[in-house]
Amino acid sequence: MQEFPAVLNQPKGKMLPFAWPGSLNLAKFNPIPHKYRPSRRLRNLQKIKSNNGPHLDNVARLQTSFNALESLKALRQRKWQIYDLQYVLLFGFIIFSLCILPPAPLVKTGALVSIGVLLLMPITQQFFLPSLPIWTYLLYFFSSRFIAPEYRPHIWVKVLPALENVLYGANLSNILSAHVHPILDILAWLPYGIGHFAAPAVCSAVLFLFAAPGTTPVFARAFGYMCLLGVTIQLIFPCTPPWYEKAHGLEPAHYGMEGSPAGLARIDELFGADMYTTSFTTAPVPFGAFPSLHAGNAVVEALFMQYCFPRFRTFFILYVGWIWWATMYLNHHYAIDLVGGALIAAVAYYISRVRWLPRPQVDKSTRWEYEYVEFGDRTKMGDEEYGYGYGNSNAYGLGLLERRGIDGDSDEWTLGSSSSFESMSRGETVSGSSASSPGILSPTTPDEELRHHSIIGLMPQGEMWNGERVALESELSEVVVVR
Repeated sequence: MQEFPAVLNQPKGKMLPFAWPGSLNLAKFNPIPHKYRPSRRLRNLQKIKSNNGPHLDNVARLQTSFNALESLKALRQRKWQIYDLQYVLLFGFIIFSLCILPPAPLVKTGALVSIGVLLLMPITQQFFLPSLPIWTYLLYFFSSRFIAPEYRPHIWVKVLPALENVLYGANLSNILSAHVHPILDILAWLPYGIGHFAAPAVCSAVLFLFAAPGTTPVFARAFGYMCLLGVTIQLIFPCTPPWYEKAHGLEPAHYGMEGSPAGLARIDELFGADMYTTSFTTAPVPFGAFPSLHAGNAVVEALFMQYCFPRFRTFFILYVGWIWWATMYLNHHYAIDLVGGALIAAVAYYISRVRWLPRPQVDKSTRWEYEYVEFGDRTKMGDEEYGYGYGNSNAYGLGLLERRGIDGDSDEWTLGSSSSFESMSRGETVSGSSASSPGILSPTTPDEELRHHSIIGLMPQGEMWNGERVALESELSEVVVVR
């Protein structure tokens, strides 16, 4: 047995250099070349998915099961919210529409059973449940012809022409329809007679394939509820369209009168086919001029499409203007009708956008490329909303680590726009105004002192953030203020 001093005098073996845990970099011992290693962002995102359950596994996944028991199980486990009252409202519209239809017990029972089956099977539920407001609107619209005249309100003949003259100084519909030509008829027929009916399906398909997962259901609900509200206003506040003024003047109207195809009758004569004369003559709501659902549909479609595909915004605006011109040229609507339809569409869109509409990601081309989705509007920081920059340039600052609101769901600091970091990568500095930016990280610093500071975001591996979108704000390790 060796004595203790002899043990101390023995030569020591080679050991790793001592370092504090914070400075020891284990990545140096990784034998895999750096360019072949998976990125830290991808590993963090995979960890987030595994920790948060299967709902983040594949946001673009579609249901393929026909088992109705799965839907019943999910229904029992569902945590009901105030927004679920919408289904009570839709059920009320469906029951009302079926009650005013002519007696047909077998047909009505079969319709209810079919709706129930489609909503219970997961493979069909994912499509028919979000679009239920649209199907309810169609049933409500076509069954409204059977409402008894004694329950209907007075038909307004002079209101819309008077508003047209007061607001615009002239009857724009009569001016645009005063000079007709077969070429103009074709140009007006394309958006009004074809585009109006095909555009909702085309927009739904495009949004489903190329927008963020979950965009199409939000579009379908907004479209359906907008149409339900529009038809309800048309039934409560019936007004005569421009073709009635040309045919009958300002004589009182009654519910036994037929509708009219107006300018679309020239299309039937041009093609030698009865495409619109019969359908518009026997229309369920012949006095539904206000609001114009042709205008409302075009506006809500354009708003959703420009939100997801902003590079085509000009085309969508031109389409809205095209169909607005067509409605007045064909003598179906006054200009005030178009404004009313556009207002309803804008309200439906902005309510959907604030809370439920998924945010598009510019680096994604199809729904299957999305790894995660974020819903609703992102809260803008002071530098983005008010254009705080540095010097006299138009670049955005960081916002001085502006806090989230008190009602926010995270205690982390809200980080600034990527433009500030892009400017720093070119050796520039970012400064902001603490005096004009409420809620910033205290203590505040005067503007003159901030001109000599740079704010840099760092990733967990110590690299400077290049401004790319991150899955969570926690992927940014820290923010360093450099003097």
